[in-house]
Amino acid sequence: MIFRLSDEIGFPDPRLGEPNGLFAVGGDLSVDRLLLAYSHGIFPWYSFRDRRKAIKWWCPMKRFVIFPKEIHISHSMRTLFNKNQYQFSINKDFEGVIKNCSRLRYEEYGAWLGEDMMNAYTELHRRGYASSVEVWKDGELVGGLYGVTVGKCFIGESMFSLVPSGSKMALIILAQTMEECGGVMIDCQLETPHLKSMGGRFISYDEYMELINS
Repeated sequence: MIFRLSDEIGFPDPRLGEPNGLFAVGGDLSVDRLLLAYSHGIFPWYSFRDRRKAIKWWCPMKRFVIFPKEIHISHSMRTLFNKNQYQFSINKDFEGVIKNCSRLRYEEYGAWLGEDMMNAYTELHRRGYASSVEVWKDGELVGGLYGVTVGKCFIGESMFSLVPSGSKMALIILAQTMEECGGVMIDCQLETPHLKSMGGRFISYDEYMELINS
């Protein structure tokens, strides 16, 4: 079932949604609505062709996640880190990260990171709810990721690389930082081969919500 949201900030039970995770359309990208969504495992996503239409809200019942303590760092990645060619930071250039994520995907089929989404997540960052990890080389931003923090969990939204393995390095730095700070889960949202190779695995929605509420 797909529900149509009203102007009132709230969501129906996502367990009643479609098998692919789509369960609602409409609403807005206000900070209050986004925070409520993420606290229930819900996220907005709508493709290039849908940008002028209603927002689509998703909540898959199988969640692809990485536990920070389980992050797999391959021999080649360890070698790359040991060369000390790159520098890393957190929340130093959120705007630069989200702009690069948008620029690299904006015209792709299924791309979703348009101006309205960028503005919404930049406002979340300004209020302390969204964070970025940056990868630098010779003073230039060459990779990174951003996402939303809910409790001890990080919900990844997008990443980019201008150099080989730029986004992988950012993810490893994120996992290591979260482990040091007591973080418990990175939500990858979508399964990809490289995320699976780095330790990503599926958990149920109920397990996911237990971690969100921990």
